[in-house]
Amino acid sequence: MHTAGLPARRGVLTGGLAAAVVALSGCSSPPPRKVATAAPQPRPATPQAAFTRLMEGNKRWVSGSLDHPGRDPERRELTAEAQDPFGVVLSCIDSRVAPELIFDTGLGDLYVLRTGGQAVGPVVTGSVEYGPMTGGTPLVVVLGHQRCGAVEAAYTSLKAGKPLPGNLEALAKAMVPAYELTARNPGADPVDTMTHHQIKVTADDLRTNSDLGPLVAKGALGVVGAYYSLDTGKVEVLTGAPA
Repeated sequence: MHTAGLPARRGVLTGGLAAAVVALSGCSSPPPRKVATAAPQPRPATPQAAFTRLMEGNKRWVSGSLDHPGRDPERRELTAEAQDPFGVVLSCIDSRVAPELIFDTGLGDLYVLRTGGQAVGPVVTGSVEYGPMTGGTPLVVVLGHQRCGAVEAAYTSLKAGKPLPGNLEALAKAMVPAYELTARNPGADPVDTMTHHQIKVTADDLRTNSDLGPLVAKGALGVVGAYYSLDTGKVEVLTGAPA
């Protein structure tokens, strides 16, 4: 067997293999880029300061100049043993209305509850009360939104007198006060009118109940009703803005 050309041929093959590896490595995906996050600020101690923090975050959301505060492993480790949120947000289950995003907040900043149309009952009310009553959380926000499907379903059901299927009927029953206000003056868009009423009724009920009312009266707690625009990303305050 003739072997004189084998070393040279082996060198060619080895070089070709090395070149192929280099080429493949060049085609591989670059490492994921780490999203820069701003250092979390000190927890607001008053309703006014907490409200200002949230509204500043919403301005960043609208403009696209986001801080992404406290969304990194360091923040996860810092909050692993204990939490001290500065706000409670009761919002709808709608996938487009995520409080942590639209207020540009981070891990450990907010207690978040989400129900269809901000419908409340004893369990939901108790969950809202948890932060203010056990940890001194200074702000509660009831956040409704544009084109709410849960409110639309409740409005249609109540107007037609036809119950919703299954446990969805509980949502409609929870929104009866808002529907009754809407029925008196439905406006150009009855569903949007009912959404505004639902926000205000829910916020007013929480603000004046026997547990949260005393905290509000002494200035330790603010309860805000607010409306979120899906079109613009802006949060509009309807009732209860801290002075």
